[in-house]
Amino acid sequence: MHKNVLQGFVLIAILVMLVSCANRGTPSGGPKDEEAPKIIKASPENFTTNFNGKEIRISFDEYVKIKNLQKQLIISPPMDPEPTVTPLGTASKYIKIIINDTLEANTTYAFNFGQSIVDNNEENPYDYYRYVFSTGDVIDSLSVKGQVMDAQNRETDAFISVMLYEIDSTYTDSTVFKQRPKYITNTLDSLTTFSIDNIKPGTYKLVALKDENGNFTFQQGSDKIGFYEGYITAPTDSLYTIKLFNETLNFDVKRPRQVAGQKIAFGYQGDYKDMEIELLGNRPDGFKTRITKDEKADTLYYWYKPNIEADSAKFVVRNKSFVDTLNHRFRVIDRDSLVIKSTVSGTINFNNQFGVSANIPLENINTQHITILDKDSLNVPFETSYSKLENTYRFQFEKEELQTYKIQMLPGAFEDFFGNVNDTLNYNLKTKQYSDYTNIRVRLENAVYPVIVQLTNEKGEMKYQQFATEERLFDFRNLTPAKYYIKVIYDTNGNQQWDSGNYLLQRQAERVSFAKGFIDGRAGWDYPEEVFILD
Repeated sequence: MHKNVLQGFVLIAILVMLVSCANRGTPSGGPKDEEAPKIIKASPENFTTNFNGKEIRISFDEYVKIKNLQKQLIISPPMDPEPTVTPLGTASKYIKIIINDTLEANTTYAFNFGQSIVDNNEENPYDYYRYVFSTGDVIDSLSVKGQVMDAQNRETDAFISVMLYEIDSTYTDSTVFKQRPKYITNTLDSLTTFSIDNIKPGTYKLVALKDENGNFTFQQGSDKIGFYEGYITAPTDSLYTIKLFNETLNFDVKRPRQVAGQKIAFGYQGDYKDMEIELLGNRPDGFKTRITKDEKADTLYYWYKPNIEADSAKFVVRNKSFVDTLNHRFRVIDRDSLVIKSTVSGTINFNNQFGVSANIPLENINTQHITILDKDSLNVPFETSYSKLENTYRFQFEKEELQTYKIQMLPGAFEDFFGNVNDTLNYNLKTKQYSDYTNIRVRLENAVYPVIVQLTNEKGEMKYQQFATEERLFDFRNLTPAKYYIKVIYDTNGNQQWDSGNYLLQRQAERVSFAKGFIDGRAGWDYPEEVFILD
């Protein structure tokens, strides 16, 4: 018994010593692995010529994964159908590519993996690995390089496809809408520069796309496009700049919808400003119409009186060269009730105008039924202006510091298209001190007029703007304190808005320049003159 107990103690002591030694020897994990995986073999070898196989295998010194392959992998020229790349979602010591397309003769192909290949543990990327082969005797080695910018915005989108279309007997201006390019690269997520490599000598059209559908063809409704005017001949040492823009959609109109009594909605796409709507056929005696625009949607409302006693009718819609005849089926629906709302509430800036808009076209205003009183109950004189399409009345009156304005509109101040009048409306506005705002002065050098000078926020949203046809100072006064960025639009046609480009017309978007940095507009500050030297 004593012997067994002694043996037990010895066994316990040995176990304790083993655990102690194990604890002392347990590794702390060591330094973090920051090395990218290494390629130990490619079969066939990279830069193989006279390639005629269907399978490529790339082996690594450790387990790797493929991430975000759909965006990262760019194949030039594009293959259709696309190759099968494995493994996806699991780790392996090799990547296998199965080619499903029939390859073109005497063509150099490049697989640009971007940063999609990472090791299995720390996801260290194998940066921008390219696998290249040729179906001919030589590897094409020419390049076209440049940068991509946004035509309208300070920041450029990520993942821009930059493409070359070969100018041959099959090329037309509409090729970009229907066919994949000869060569392609991608700016990926952190670059604005590009290099299209391994191209052969020839003449090309250079095009860039923010390709939302990933099909390497231009879809006007979803994709941004940019292009180099004219053609490029390779070899070339030039660096090319491409500016991306959203095209204004080609005008089209949707089927009309009865949305309320004597109110029909005409949805559209494109530029509506010259859009005309005409009812065809017989019309009731005293027939009148009005058109207003939806505040947010791309829709015009066609209002009519008296009511049309018919099941259906035809409308013709015209817009410049566009003409279309549309069928409409009437529905029995109640008319809208008149609702009037203000465009400003609470505090009003010295630069802003108070206004009211209505959901039914307004026909008459009786200013005798409208009063504006200050905090001393003194009448404030005002003038009005009316935007017919927006269906908005604006009130111009002189505003003073630390004032309160009570605006009252008695019944009958407004009469709408159907003869309805408003109920009593009361609005209260107040102003701050001038010292609560900031002032900014901008002077341009080397400007070509006319120009639009805008102050935007960090997101690029326009907050204030001024237009000029000749040289002058741009004084922005009584601005809300904020950080502002200066943006200048070269308004070539003088229509006081930025105009986009058009690929088929080979027309670039109007030029835009951005000043470096921002102005930290603080309350009560008069900023010294900001000089923006345009290049």
